Amino acid sequence: MEKRLLEHPGSMDVLIMTEELYRRLQSLGEFDLKTSSWITTPDDIRDKGGALFCERRYGTVFTFHNGADSYYSVRGFRGYTLI
Repeated sequence: MEKRLLEHPGSMDVLIMTEELYRRLQSLGEFDLKTSSWITTPDDIRDKGGALFCERRYGTVFTFHNGADSYYSVRGFRGYTLI
């Protein structure tokens, strides 16, 4: 049975970062230099099977898109929790 990414962090009271929050995080340090992370994707993109992810390369934060199913197992997500 395949689960959507949003079901996993939500079960731990963790929210997936938006692109704005991801860029804020990157202003605090350099993360995802050799990896990339799923971020919150607008519903209109998700409804078409797409997903957004970010990474830092060459001193720059990049945002990309891909089919959510095609790379599910090799990419993590950046999350946060409110306290």
